[in-house]
Amino acid sequence: MSNITATPNTATPITASTPIVLTIAGSDSGGGAGIQADIKAISATGCYACSVITAITAQNTLGVSAIFPIPLEYVEKQLDAVFTDLNVVAVKVGMLADCDIIKIVAAKIKQYQPAFLVVDPVMIATSGDLLLQESAISILKSELLPLADLITPNLPEGAALIGSEVPDNEADMLKMITGLRQLGSKAILLKGGHLEHDENSNDLLIFPEDVHHLTAKRIQTRNTHGTGCTLSSAIASYLAQGHDLLRAVQLGKQYISQAIAHADELDIGKGHGPVHHFFSGHADVS
Repeated sequence: MSNITATPNTATPITASTPIVLTIAGSDSGGGAGIQADIKAISATGCYACSVITAITAQNTLGVSAIFPIPLEYVEKQLDAVFTDLNVVAVKVGMLADCDIIKIVAAKIKQYQPAFLVVDPVMIATSGDLLLQESAISILKSELLPLADLITPNLPEGAALIGSEVPDNEADMLKMITGLRQLGSKAILLKGGHLEHDENSNDLLIFPEDVHHLTAKRIQTRNTHGTGCTLSSAIASYLAQGHDLLRAVQLGKQYISQAIAHADELDIGKGHGPVHHFFSGHADVS
């Protein structure tokens, strides 16, 4: 197992040859997570963002009060509209809401075959609200996760995917590796952010044959809304720019660390506020 420390760095300006990244996710009316966070992160890290909205949420920094899944026909029309016109290099998938939406997204990924697929298996919001129907988890595991180059579960999501207890220490995280590998994705980024008693935020990047340990200093702030969406979108952006998976994850972790570090510069809402996606005007990372 290798140890990698994420340190802040900077990136390339947007040009005419900017790679295109598609986010397929739910909309957050509060602007801190979901499609809105994805578009901000993809743009800030140097790619062009397009989107397919799978659900509309009534949401703010205090929680989620309603979820309305987009009718399946209109999810499919959005997917076809984007893929038949835009040269999508990487796809990030977030909130999918129900079984039928998961199935159509998986079918369209197979049909159009983008170069990279990053799946953030969104099930639980920062506020604790359930964002994925429990009946849909098995469909997610059978239909979509095996297509992914990377999945990015946090500890509760990873535990839900493999039917284990939620880890409360890094030793328990390591015990999850075998089960997570059996999900069929090419790689898994198991995020340790929920281990709040640890001084650092430690993640495991799990490949079929080895595991990389990525660490960054834990930043004390309550403004962490949308961190998972932001990280997975940044990784998809760096993959689209030609970085290999390990480097894309390193850069994504550097970016989210800085976005969290600058989160308190914003004053948004009364609950868990968003991270600062544009912390340096144009957030360059290289």
